Amino acid sequence: MILKKDIEEILNDYDKEKIVICTIGSHTALQIAKGARDENFSNLLLCVQKSEKFYNQFDIVDDVMRINSYEEILDEEIQDMLIERNSILIPHGSFVEYVGSKNIIDKLKVPMHGNRLVLEWESDRKKEREWFEKSKLRVPREFKSPDEIDSIAIVKFPGARGGGNYFIVKNEDEFYEKIGKINLPKEIKERYTIQEYVIGTRFYPHFFYSALDDRVELLGMDIRYESNVDGISRIPAVIQNEIQIEPSYVITGNIPVVMRESLLPELMEIARNLINSSKKLFRPGLIGPFCVELVLTDDLEFVCFEISARIVAGTNLFINGSPYSSLIYNEPMSMGRRICRDIRIAIKSQRLDEIIY
Repeated sequence: MILKKDIEEILNDYDKEKIVICTIGSHTALQIAKGARDENFSNLLLCVQKSEKFYNQFDIVDDVMRINSYEEILDEEIQDMLIERNSILIPHGSFVEYVGSKNIIDKLKVPMHGNRLVLEWESDRKKEREWFEKSKLRVPREFKSPDEIDSIAIVKFPGARGGGNYFIVKNEDEFYEKIGKINLPKEIKERYTIQEYVIGTRFYPHFFYSALDDRVELLGMDIRYESNVDGISRIPAVIQNEIQIEPSYVITGNIPVVMRESLLPELMEIARNLINSSKKLFRPGLIGPFCVELVLTDDLEFVCFEISARIVAGTNLFINGSPYSSLIYNEPMSMGRRICRDIRIAIKSQRLDEIIY
């Protein structure tokens, strides 16, 4: 395991006037690159061959470095080069999925914005549920085994997979029939979670927590556009019954949304509770961007399903700011820029070690 003191020793040797903001070329890389440019940092994107040409066409990208695979970021030679260039890594969904949370915690010695220990808590559903319960959040009922299924349930798998391979079941027989058709590695398939399917409206609020001034900000909100379930909804029910298409939940895009203002105080309380409990579970706790996946029932009750403890793809909707960020900042403020602003403030106040691990 890479310890925080190991990262701090590396960080101490950095030239703070030549910090480079670095991430993998995918997910929210363009937003992060623009955020770095807006905050007067240089940026570097690590790209595989198929994406190198795409990212090179953008003037906001300062430098693109080709790697043979995303896992190559763990090679000593690559890590040493990144450290030599005073790089600070920004994790996003693709970064975590391709490199792996365990590899990031155990092998990646390049300084990273936020607390890398949170990746273990967001990727392990048992730990995630413990975190939610300690935060006193309402969570969906969980079925411990397929024979407990007595209502509509959704089956999920670990990792930042964009909803891929999730499926709906009504009973034990249907569970075994459908899971047998899932094309996933055995070790992933065996780590399924069966959750109560809660009916309501979905929201994905984008929060930023600044450990520098103990402030939590709501910077945006979205809902996810999923294939093929959002396409099926456009087919009349009579035809749906005839063709019997199995719904899937692969995220293909994001749609902006705002929530009733009267609900926002409780939403902010959810965010604050998650931050406070995180400081007890994995010090120094949650730092930087995060998103809570939740459903709001017709009784106006929040039910929290998952947390993404890093920048999420839905923030790409708000590269020039959102209705919420404009209430806080008198300038365009994306999540990518807010991360870089956090780094800039920390450098100026000589507190960079407080937000980097």
